[in-house]
Amino acid sequence: MTNNIIISTDLSQIPAAGGDVFHAMKSTDLGYDGFGEAYFSWVDNKSVKAWKRHKNMTMNLIVPLGTIRFIFFETDLSVYQEKKIGTDNYVRLTVPPGIWFGFQGVGLSNNLLLNIANIPHDPEEVEEKPINFFSFDWNKI
Repeated sequence: MTNNIIISTDLSQIPAAGGDVFHAMKSTDLGYDGFGEAYFSWVDNKSVKAWKRHKNMTMNLIVPLGTIRFIFFETDLSVYQEKKIGTDNYVRLTVPPGIWFGFQGVGLSNNLLLNIANIPHDPEEVEEKPINFFSFDWNKI
């Protein structure tokens, strides 16, 4: 896994009788760095969850339902990077350790986030800061 580079990978949506298939990740995909756990999280519309930085976890973020806006902040460069992903932009974001990030639901009343992480969750492994720690205006969409 290349450090400090967020990878955006197009994902397949396969029409199928009875319901479409949405690919998420294969062990042969770029960005796969082992498996620790996978979890889903609901993100309410306009709700913000910020700021976090993982020390060791590589995240693979997928939004199969709705739209979520991710803001990544690289403290070394003092640069924000915005990515909106979801039903209409179905991609996987691979986020290496060491990048501050937050996210906001901007699609449906409930937006679904899937994280396929390379290690299990460990509260000692993640750093958290309050929403106003970085001067980012979450009201500008």
